[in-house]
Amino acid sequence: MNKSSKNFNALQTVPIFMAFLCMGFGDVVGPLVGLVKVSFNISNFQAQLLTFSGFIMFGVLSVPLGLLQDRKGKKYIMNLGLIIALAGLLVPILNGMYGPVTDLAGAGQGKFIVLMFSILLLGAGATTLQVVGNPIMRDVSPEGKFSSNLSFAQSIKAIGSSLGFLLPPLALQIFNLDWSILFPIYSALILINLFLFNAIPVSVKRQNNTRPATLISCLKLLGNGYVLMMVLAIFLYVGAEVSMSSGVPILMKEKFGIMTFGLWVSWALFFLPILLGRFLGGIILRNLKPRKFLMITIIVSLLGFAMMFTGIKLLTFASIILIGFGFANIFPLIFSMTVDRMPERSNELSGLMVTAIVGGAIIPPLMGFVADQTSVMLGFLVPLGAVVYILISALKSEKI
Repeated sequence: MNKSSKNFNALQTVPIFMAFLCMGFGDVVGPLVGLVKVSFNISNFQAQLLTFSGFIMFGVLSVPLGLLQDRKGKKYIMNLGLIIALAGLLVPILNGMYGPVTDLAGAGQGKFIVLMFSILLLGAGATTLQVVGNPIMRDVSPEGKFSSNLSFAQSIKAIGSSLGFLLPPLALQIFNLDWSILFPIYSALILINLFLFNAIPVSVKRQNNTRPATLISCLKLLGNGYVLMMVLAIFLYVGAEVSMSSGVPILMKEKFGIMTFGLWVSWALFFLPILLGRFLGGIILRNLKPRKFLMITIIVSLLGFAMMFTGIKLLTFASIILIGFGFANIFPLIFSMTVDRMPERSNELSGLMVTAIVGGAIIPPLMGFVADQTSVMLGFLVPLGAVVYILISALKSEKI
């Protein structure tokens, strides 16, 4: 009986972990920035507006979705998120943005608008999955293992994010297809996730004896100094991560002349350490308190930035690896620490903290503006500033 129960608990996590994989598809805007910059021959600032399209829905939809989730339930919101993301991926396919590389080279303004709309819907789907994914992972996690499981889930999300770096160069070299190959592949994986989530029973919990969440009750949480500080930390962290994922391929091309395989190099330097760091973090957090681990990861990130600004090629490569390892667990640590402090408000907190992911829409264009005015390298001062704030937040978190 106990063995059967364990098997069931393990099985029901499969569609949840896969939802985190699909959640990572929203991060495709990072590698797409450099590709779109070349295809459409636009400035750093204009290209970074793609990140605005991808992440603005986190700011618009997260709180309303948290409230809707409180009423409709997590299973309803999970299905809704997968369907919206799928719709976004079908838009460019139905508009002919899938085929040989020459079909998109020098594409006109019309196709760029189609791409922006597609990314907007994909971002809305990723927003919905973030709102439901983090608390539903708490539901299927054994007591005391939420931080650990969330780090593992975020490592799965990093795999989804990695596909945007890995597949375009492969499609170009082998099939002479453009980065639009991502749209049908992502669509197929989301369809599989929809089937699994509805075929495998998943146990979800509802808080008893609590008032239904409202917009007012959600916003009132920002009056809590700890919550406000951590929400802002999420805002700046996501902005910093998206700035790195979009800026590193441009840095590889413009400073070091790495072009054809620039995305693979960028992935190996930044996203591979994030992926490995999250797997490692899931193990470390079984024996180390989240706040201590957060401090360690921030220090590693700051050390990486210090090395980056030396301008030395090998040190710059090593610095990006360190930043990737440092960034790996910041989001799940901040999120789980905040929810664990107020578990009875998990839906509202999830809505607020996923709203803060809108930092991915605001910070990268700011980095692009700084890069246009100065240099690509100095543009990285923007994510550095974000990490400094997170350090201050981590130091204060024990006292609030």
